[in-house]
Amino acid sequence: MFLKNAEGAIVDKSKICDYLLNTSHPDGGPKARFFIGLGFRPEEWLTFASALQKLAIENEITKTEKTAFGNKYLLEGLLETPLGKTVLVKSVWFIANNESLPKLVTVYPV
Repeated sequence: MFLKNAEGAIVDKSKICDYLLNTSHPDGGPKARFFIGLGFRPEEWLTFASALQKLAIENEITKTEKTAFGNKYLLEGLLETPLGKTVLVKSVWFIANNESLPKLVTVYPV
């Protein structure tokens, strides 16, 4: 099963710049070093957002978790990088109750 409405998936600039590509973030720092090493840059955050959206569109859901606030989805797939490499990552998406578009929660290397 694929992520519903993945074409409209929301990947916030703050999620990328303040978390996933922020080497000073207490939780995101190791992820930032990994993704920056693959050529992703905060000043070109839309490149990362597009790659993540493509990941959401092309890969099937591997796990679903229902919560009181909505549904969380785990996807695993190959992420295309600016350096021309592909890396296996897991991404977490959330669709809140009464919402239709998935929103990125996090992504991390496998």
